[in-house]
Amino acid sequence: MTHSPPTAVSAAPIRGIAYMVFAMFLLTVGDALTKWVGTHLPVGQVIFFRALFIYIPIVFIIHRSGGLAVLRVTDRKGLISRALFYVSATATISTSMILLPLADAVALLFAGPLFVTALATPMLGEHVGWRRWAAVTVGFAGVVIMLRPTPDEIQILAILPIVAALFSALRDVTTRRISATENSTAIMFWSNALLLVGAACSAPFGWEPMGFDDLWQLALMGIIVGIAHWVMIEAFRLGEAALVAPFKYTGIVWGTLFGYLFWHTVPDAFILTGGALVVASGLYILHRETRARSD
Repeated sequence: MTHSPPTAVSAAPIRGIAYMVFAMFLLTVGDALTKWVGTHLPVGQVIFFRALFIYIPIVFIIHRSGGLAVLRVTDRKGLISRALFYVSATATISTSMILLPLADAVALLFAGPLFVTALATPMLGEHVGWRRWAAVTVGFAGVVIMLRPTPDEIQILAILPIVAALFSALRDVTTRRISATENSTAIMFWSNALLLVGAACSAPFGWEPMGFDDLWQLALMGIIVGIAHWVMIEAFRLGEAALVAPFKYTGIVWGTLFGYLFWHTVPDAFILTGGALVVASGLYILHRETRARSD
């Protein structure tokens, strides 16, 4: 019995994982900028200008891809669903960061990959075996260990980041489903358009005057986040949702690294133990995927 070369068969899923890791790096940079600007600007205003400046990389991508023809839509219903999930996820994630302690909110938001795994079978027909379920669960346990939300903070507001995680999972699973007919640029363009309109509706509730520093920071944030979301869409195109989504956990690794480099915080035993579990679970999922596709 002969076997196909594993490197040739497994190239697309591995590229999908690499894209997701890179996307999380970019999103962590964008989150840091968002947190900085959000200390003195309303969240709706921040989201609006971030969404506006996201069109800088989008326009560049459209130009490189052959013009406005890349924005043609085939599955309008699917694209609208994805856009609604995208807007809902962005709004609830941003609000969670404001209303809850940062560590608690992030820990709860990382329930997203678990939701993706649960939704991948009914919505996409992807097979998720018990080993992958176990690996994802271990990864989530590692996130909880790293961020260890205290029981005193588990309150009604804690439901909000769980809802945000669910919206994020629905967005990601829908992205995987419609990527068979829609290109990444069109998905990002129209989803961001709805976000821009929704955020603009917050203007009557009080936006603050902005200076040059605010504008360039928001512009940089938009460019980085725009590239990150395009890369993430490509990740879900290249690999199954249940395979790629767990590598969102690497955002915690990037966050820990940035904390050490820029805020001089040293990881404690909880961070090291949880990070080891996250990395181990991701590597195990990659091992299972490569082995299954090479058999």
